[in-house]
Amino acid sequence: MAKIVALVAILALIVATVIWQRHRLLISTMGSGEPPALLAATDEGPLVTWHDDYFTIQELGPRTFAIGEPRYYQQNYSYLIIGSTRAVLFDAGPGFHDIRAVAESLTNKPITFVPSHFHFDHTGNTVTFDRVAVVDLPYLRERAAGNSLRLTWAEHLGSVEGVTAPILEIGEWLAPGSIMSLGDRSLRVLYTPGHTEDSISLLDMQSGVLFSGDFIYPGPLYAFLPNSGMGDYLQGAETMLATAPDETRIFGAHRVDPPAAPELGMDDVRDLHTTLSAIKLGERTATGFYPREYLVNDRIQLLVEPGWLQNWTPRHP
Repeated sequence: MAKIVALVAILALIVATVIWQRHRLLISTMGSGEPPALLAATDEGPLVTWHDDYFTIQELGPRTFAIGEPRYYQQNYSYLIIGSTRAVLFDAGPGFHDIRAVAESLTNKPITFVPSHFHFDHTGNTVTFDRVAVVDLPYLRERAAGNSLRLTWAEHLGSVEGVTAPILEIGEWLAPGSIMSLGDRSLRVLYTPGHTEDSISLLDMQSGVLFSGDFIYPGPLYAFLPNSGMGDYLQGAETMLATAPDETRIFGAHRVDPPAAPELGMDDVRDLHTTLSAIKLGERTATGFYPREYLVNDRIQLLVEPGWLQNWTPRHP
């Protein structure tokens, strides 16, 4: 009997360790720990120009540019929004190539870098900027001694591709719901967590364009990572629906297929909100083991943890 009890205790300890370390175990399978090989260049259509053999540029409207990295396997998109006094670069890719030089070729205004969240494929890493603005959350403020913020492994996940987490020198804190003035343009900061605890989106109030980062884009949305939360995702969807007009164009940070930048609309946000609400009530069927996959619509899938691991309490209401 003692041997059986000991065996059960060992097995329970192993299971508990796997559950506790599940994110590290999962992340270790998602990359080689080295920068990935480049994809072949693709036909990006008449709206897109190649800046060089890596970056593309697409003008979305007056003084608004999508800067694409279609040869990077994650198909990242960052956005340059130019005002009369300054410009904002929303996201900066993984930093294997210098996106700052691309942005500076499009404007002579001083550029403020704003990461939609802190994952390695958005922070630019070795690419640095003169001014950085990040979301103003209490736990980040507490950590940022002298406005220097050292990112944690769970926030950055750079081990996937051998990228060291940067220290962000913060020149501006962005309160959720606040307005960033670019002179003759204004950007509303929307706190849209879910993919990560620190995720934000930017709403261009004049043009009716919403830049959503990894909160929503065509393809699989990740809600199973160390910094993800289902209650956060539902909160972010509610904020977006309450703030952005129905005719808003949404540009996300990744795409699945060419050509051009990934674009969605508010119907897609409604579909996401409906899916999240149904999952919470146990009214949707998922496929897969880990992560579990729910179909949002014909363009979007939501990848989540099993129900017993899901957290439906928003961390920052």
